[in-house]
Amino acid sequence: MRFETVAIHGIRTTEKEIKEWGSCINMASTFQLKEFGVTQEFEYSRISNPTCKEFETLIAKLERGKHGFGFSSGMAASTSLFTIFEAGDHFVFGLDIYGGTFRIMKDIFAKFGLEATYVDTTDLDNIRKAIRPNTKGIFIETPSNPLLDVTDIRGTVAIAKEHGLLTMVDNTFLSPYLQRPLELGADVVVHSATKYLGGHNDIIAGAMVVNDDTLAEKIRFAQGAIGAMLSPFDSWLLIRSIKTLKVRMDYAQANTLRLIDFLQGHPAVEKVYYPTLPTNKGKAIQESQALGAGAVFSFVMKDEKKVKTFFEALRVALFAVSLGGVETLVTHPSTYTHTEFPEEEKVARGVTQTLIRVAVGLENIEDLIADFRQALER
Repeated sequence: MRFETVAIHGIRTTEKEIKEWGSCINMASTFQLKEFGVTQEFEYSRISNPTCKEFETLIAKLERGKHGFGFSSGMAASTSLFTIFEAGDHFVFGLDIYGGTFRIMKDIFAKFGLEATYVDTTDLDNIRKAIRPNTKGIFIETPSNPLLDVTDIRGTVAIAKEHGLLTMVDNTFLSPYLQRPLELGADVVVHSATKYLGGHNDIIAGAMVVNDDTLAEKIRFAQGAIGAMLSPFDSWLLIRSIKTLKVRMDYAQANTLRLIDFLQGHPAVEKVYYPTLPTNKGKAIQESQALGAGAVFSFVMKDEKKVKTFFEALRVALFAVSLGGVETLVTHPSTYTHTEFPEEEKVARGVTQTLIRVAVGLENIEDLIADFRQALER
């Protein structure tokens, strides 16, 4: 079955006496034990829950993977992943990485002996040079946040296999509809399911998918031991939302291209960052490894003094962090999403005071363009 059919029917069961086409929520925190001394699949919902299992089955199918995991947030997913490693292990990260990922490595896992090096992964030579004898994995985010840089997933996988490392990919920006890193050879895919998988800005959730059985066992243990399991209700909301993932992303992506076209011709805008623009050096790679470029872009205003006024003047788009919902959200990465990075480091990477990130929603595009026009002119 093709993607949108799997998204709608991927967990439908025909095994029960009454065939179910819609998921039910099982809110139980604990389950009656059927036989003394025998372990059963569902005993306690911090470890496993029927509704969460349905979501995990669905996300694994959509990513074309074997083992899916649902987490209480995207950061709970990343945290659980890195707890399977040991003190002294080293990792290579993309330089343009999500601020929350940078924060847990710098302020939490560093205290327990994990080491990290941050490089521009758009140049694969930088990854090769950063590998040490104690390196265990390469963690990339493509397209990256907030500069929409593109990393070659196949090339990264080739380097990782050469050195016996894990390739871990944050696939939040594109979702499994537009990009499936496991099919390109990656070992681990993580999501902030809060974003496109949830799609309505009403869920906090995370997801992970792997193929390797041994790796899956370690992640499952970490998930339960830490208490990072996704709740039954949020699992059900995600299953509901994923059914419209394709149509939401198609519409938002079409809106994005129209809005970018408008901004590129506006005198107040200096530059636009988007994976498939000719100015992005990774354009060809993006087109070779994904079915689209998504609905997030960033742009640079020419006059820093007008940035605050722009945010205050918006009437349709919302000034807020996050992305992937039906509403268009506009944020200021330097002040909000990337506060953990030193100021000089942010400026060197291009995360300046004039950089604005836009997560395009499902509003009428003419209304969005009119809103951005009046905000820029104010």
